[in-house]
Amino acid sequence: MVPPSRHAIDKFLPPPRRERQGTALCLSGGGYRAALFHLGGLRRLNELGVLSRIDAISSVSGGSIMAAHLAERIRPWPEPGDRLDPSEWTTRVAEPFYDLAARDLRTWPILKRLLPWNWFRTTTAVETLAGLYERHLTRLRLPALPDRPAFTLCATDMVFGVNWIFRKDQIGDYQAGYLRPAPDWPLARAVAASSCFPPIFNPMKPGLEPEELRHGKAQGANRDDWIRGLRLTDGGIYDNMALEPVWKRAATVLVSDGGATFDFRPDLGLRTRLYRYTHIQGLQSQTLRKRWLLASFSTGMLMGAYWGVGSCAQNYDKSFWGYSGDLADDVVSEVRTDMDGFSSAEIQVLENHGYALAEAAIRRHAAEFISPDAAPFALPHPAWQDERKVREALRESHRRVMRWWFRWWGA
Repeated sequence: MVPPSRHAIDKFLPPPRRERQGTALCLSGGGYRAALFHLGGLRRLNELGVLSRIDAISSVSGGSIMAAHLAERIRPWPEPGDRLDPSEWTTRVAEPFYDLAARDLRTWPILKRLLPWNWFRTTTAVETLAGLYERHLTRLRLPALPDRPAFTLCATDMVFGVNWIFRKDQIGDYQAGYLRPAPDWPLARAVAASSCFPPIFNPMKPGLEPEELRHGKAQGANRDDWIRGLRLTDGGIYDNMALEPVWKRAATVLVSDGGATFDFRPDLGLRTRLYRYTHIQGLQSQTLRKRWLLASFSTGMLMGAYWGVGSCAQNYDKSFWGYSGDLADDVVSEVRTDMDGFSSAEIQVLENHGYALAEAAIRRHAAEFISPDAAPFALPHPAWQDERKVREALRESHRRVMRWWFRWWGA
């Protein structure tokens, strides 16, 4: 048996550390649940002086909602080692996001799609979603993104089956090619492409001509038709941890993972079985990616830390405060991954959970990034420490109930 060549192996491994630079933060998908979980982690990263050391932020879906919020609200980005004052963080970052997460950004786009004159306009819902993001989340445009950190919002290219990126300097993917510099598109449109989760939202049409995308690997007689037929869907379909743009470039990778966990359920018939098939396939790919990441950390190929919504702080060290493993697994990680308007209890518990897990992960695996004058651990919402209270408040949070009424405040 001939062993594989070193070149064949290298494409699956990070380059040597000396060839990688900077610190990247990955914000996973998972709708409002993930975004609020990230909000808690980001609050603690700011207090520790870690957030200011981030050079790149890669995001998908709910993580892209949060990334756009950061780009809009933290300008200029603090210098390495500095941080926003906790009260300033609350005013500039947290409170505006509470307002957003309480809005239903999902129902009106779907209702609008159902209007008779929109039946044959397949992108009505996703374009309406983009308009809501521009109204309530950010009015920035792609070229106005900051140079530091470098933001990369990810979608999934359904024609070529690869990761599509939106950045300040370019959009595209390695198969279709890249448009450089990035067009003067609203950042909100990139967020919508990144978060248009199926089957609720049809994919977005970028509307690009073949000559606009250059240096793509995909060539041949059908290329023009492929490019004109490009469709972009939720970035989590390809890589829900948003690792793809950074794992070969960054010396250190921090991952906040608020993505969906897998529920044990009996067989309930063909309709639910079809969903179950695709869910298991997606679970397999994401589990393999996570195992690869953690194995890379443990072997020293990558440096960094990972924290996930289904975990608990005690897994890192028994001395850390956090919700118990049972509560995290049974309740908090089961909160729906949706954008239908969250209650104050859901918002505050998810922020607490992300805050505690980021503290534990950074202190256990990336303590060298913590500033000497880091702020002490102070739970954002101490009233939600009582786990019985949390269980009661979130007992229905896992249900995906379609609210088919129009909310004027959410549209």
